[in-house]
Amino acid sequence: MIPDFSERLLRWFDENGRKNLPWQQDISAYRVWLSEIMLQQTQVATVIPYFDKFTQKFPIINQLAAATEDEVLHLWTGLGYYARARNLHKAAKIVTDQYNGEFPHSLEELEALPGIGKSTAGAILSIAHQIPATILDGNVKRTLSRCFGIEGWPGQGKVAQQFWRQAEILTPTIRVADYTQAIMDIGATLCTRTNPQCERCPFAGECPNKVLPVKLISGLDTTKALSIKKYSCSHPRVAIILV
Repeated sequence: MIPDFSERLLRWFDENGRKNLPWQQDISAYRVWLSEIMLQQTQVATVIPYFDKFTQKFPIINQLAAATEDEVLHLWTGLGYYARARNLHKAAKIVTDQYNGEFPHSLEELEALPGIGKSTAGAILSIAHQIPATILDGNVKRTLSRCFGIEGWPGQGKVAQQFWRQAEILTPTIRVADYTQAIMDIGATLCTRTNPQCERCPFAGECPNKVLPVKLISGLDTTKALSIKKYSCSHPRVAIILV
């Protein structure tokens, strides 16, 4: 267990977190929802121009609901996973027709909307409404897996329950919007899938999966191209450069 995880993460976020992304400005449930749907399986740098186009064309959810599906899909062209765009349009119509253009404030009602799962619903509640709710996207899963030694495929029932249980334990009741952004940020910027920057992580001292400083092995055939291998037979991991 890593002590004071949430407090330390928030301190890291205050100094290092991303605060200038487009959806972090003029925060609303609509903008949070739109960004979360676009960011599924898609990198931030790719999403930004699409988010800007969508919010310029449809600044409020009622205008998105009033658009045709063809208009929505045209703006989505190039972002991939087109079921997201269709569900986006369907959800916009439901929110407009049944909730007068305002996203509901309950997890259950949000999850009932097309394309919104528990994690996206948690992001909407915590970031837009400051309601304590848990998120568990890919970045969060990777961070929790490494920091708390959760092993196994996240799609497996028992493993998924472990992830949610740990994520819920860590979610604070104050500064919930900042914490939600922070737990996503650390996975996206430091605890990355490849080449994690463990030396900059606030939890490097306790993380069982941290990568130790690189060791150089000399005396090998230097005519071979530089290659990097990571050995993980046991913790902690060591990055070894062969030269």
